[in-house]
Amino acid sequence: MNPDLKRIKHVVLDMDGTIYKGGTLFPWTKPFLDGLAGRNVGYTFLTNNPSKSSAAYLQHLHKIGIEAVPEQLYTTAQAAVDYIKRKHPAFRRLFMLGTPSMIEEFAKGGFESASDSADDLPDALVVGFDMTLVYSRLCRASWWAKQGIPYIATNSDRVCPTDLPTVLVDCGSMCAAIEHATGRAPDITLGKPDPTMLEGILNRHGLRPDEIAMVGDRLYTDIRMAERAGAVGVLVLSGEATEDDVAKSTVKPDVVVPTLAELGNLLMNCK
Repeated sequence: MNPDLKRIKHVVLDMDGTIYKGGTLFPWTKPFLDGLAGRNVGYTFLTNNPSKSSAAYLQHLHKIGIEAVPEQLYTTAQAAVDYIKRKHPAFRRLFMLGTPSMIEEFAKGGFESASDSADDLPDALVVGFDMTLVYSRLCRASWWAKQGIPYIATNSDRVCPTDLPTVLVDCGSMCAAIEHATGRAPDITLGKPDPTMLEGILNRHGLRPDEIAMVGDRLYTDIRMAERAGAVGVLVLSGEATEDDVAKSTVKPDVVVPTLAELGNLLMNCK
């Protein structure tokens, strides 16, 4: 495909493998971001991980050399807040499996936390990547799932990537435990590759899907989400995916570039 890059008004960026690797910023990232700003093209950093607060992610970006404001970050916790407000505006009280940082994001969005009690009926159940998981709360979440209340998962990741000698059990695996116990899966699972993540950004900036480029290093999450949302999917080969993966995959990017540097050149030349 040859998408019309002249239409692009906003670039959505996956982080690890796209703008940095581990804790090291790619040398082309800052010139690319500066070039976007010079052409009045906005950008948002996107993450499937809801366990950290927006402030923590912004601090991490600052540490590796990127200055960003809250409006330039979108997490699955924020996507869940936006989704509930848009689809269930009367909901206020939630039972949540999530870190204190995630629950804080919901509190900022105007939601209250239901207690671990069968007498405290929540409007909905929200399950996230809970690195502070308590067994009794997993049981309570399963109870509410079994009662049939609306059930939302922040992301589908089975594990969180790590270079440590352990397995970081992520949201998808926690939801699998609830499903195994109750027979019920989430009503909706947000995060990549679900297009709801991009819908939140579209609504935030008043854009059409063809005015957004979703840039990432994974075919089955980043590019699949772009495809499902009707956005322009740009695969960078600086992370996980290779040219061989592209050739074998049924998910096809609109654009394939070695790094963000080449994408910057394409955007510059199409203006």
